[in-house]
Amino acid sequence: MVDVGKGPWLDDDEQKAWRSYLLMRKTLETHMERHLQREFGLSGSDFEILVNLSEAETGRMRAFELGQATQWEKSRMSHHLTRMEKRGLVRRESCDARYPEVAITDEGRAAIEACAPEHAARIRKFFVDVFGPERLTALGEASAEVVDTIRKHESSDCPPEVRGHC
Repeated sequence: MVDVGKGPWLDDDEQKAWRSYLLMRKTLETHMERHLQREFGLSGSDFEILVNLSEAETGRMRAFELGQATQWEKSRMSHHLTRMEKRGLVRRESCDARYPEVAITDEGRAAIEACAPEHAARIRKFFVDVFGPERLTALGEASAEVVDTIRKHESSDCPPEVRGHC
């Protein structure tokens, strides 16, 4: 049992900031995903896959590369790609490598092109404009530092089962 009286606990201001961040992230993510689903029939996960594929030079990536880009586990990626394939958004194509490539279809490209402008407008309204240029720059720098700190931890003293390998 953990003794809650000992440990590196957060002070009141730190706890307030952390919980405020969690609420902001969850509220923003949920709101954005609801718009994607209701207006375009895409889940946030669909959007994430389609963005990665549409930004790839060839419109295709190997599944493990998608896993690295999205930080998804292999089984989640496989199940989600199967659902997207049934809807005609992506297709798996065999190649010389061990794992098949995942390619965006014409339907997938049309879907991402249809929703991207509205999605970007909402990001601007609910995130970019709220932060403003100076705070947005500071947030970007702080976010990069957090990611870098986690990457260093993962490559040194992080237990293997926590590292998040795809």
